[in-house]
Amino acid sequence: MLEAESISKTINERELWSSVNLAVGPGEIFDLVGQSGSGKTTLLNCLGGLAPVDDGEIRIDGVHIGKSPRTVRRRLLRSHIGFLFQSYALIDSWTIEQNLSLAFRGRTRRSERRRRAREVLDRLNLHAELETPVYLLSGGEQQRVALARVMLKQPKIILADEPTSALDDHHCELLLEVLREHCAGGGAVVVATHDPRLMDVCDALYRLTEISLEHRRAVTVWHMD
Repeated sequence: MLEAESISKTINERELWSSVNLAVGPGEIFDLVGQSGSGKTTLLNCLGGLAPVDDGEIRIDGVHIGKSPRTVRRRLLRSHIGFLFQSYALIDSWTIEQNLSLAFRGRTRRSERRRRAREVLDRLNLHAELETPVYLLSGGEQQRVALARVMLKQPKIILADEPTSALDDHHCELLLEVLREHCAGGGAVVVATHDPRLMDVCDALYRLTEISLEHRRAVTVWHMD
């Protein structure tokens, strides 16, 4: 479903990581760990097509996203990838409804959008009115709105950057249930986190490890039983 072969990335003459190989299949939750600055967020962005790699290939369902025509790449990423950003990537001045409307593709009646949005928000135990501006929400509530947007989009692959950072134990468990359901339906998840609550449910762990003073990095994979 998602493959990276010998990919490398350098920013401002600093090599973040090189010769990275990974493969994530349907039903898998894959965890990226590493110290601050090791390039976890950058790796997520590259896997999701938001940033290019310097070398190597990234393939989604066998399609090389770096060499595909722009229209093909855009269509593939829109249908296959859903991001959960650490900063939530919500528009503060917009309402919950307006932010969630970005998840819908094609023409969907507003009544249908509102019905589906309300169902997902109820599932996440967020009972604020759809007309509520995002800036009035707490960090945990904003994180759940961001998760609701991904759920409504229904991508094949979820890329999540510290998705539990603002969640208490109860709402963290709700997130885990959503991720498990996503994988049970044939989806996949790649998450960057050190939260043991989330690491415990991951199928594999991928660690970015600094190995020299020149900031060169090796990548090691541990499969978790």
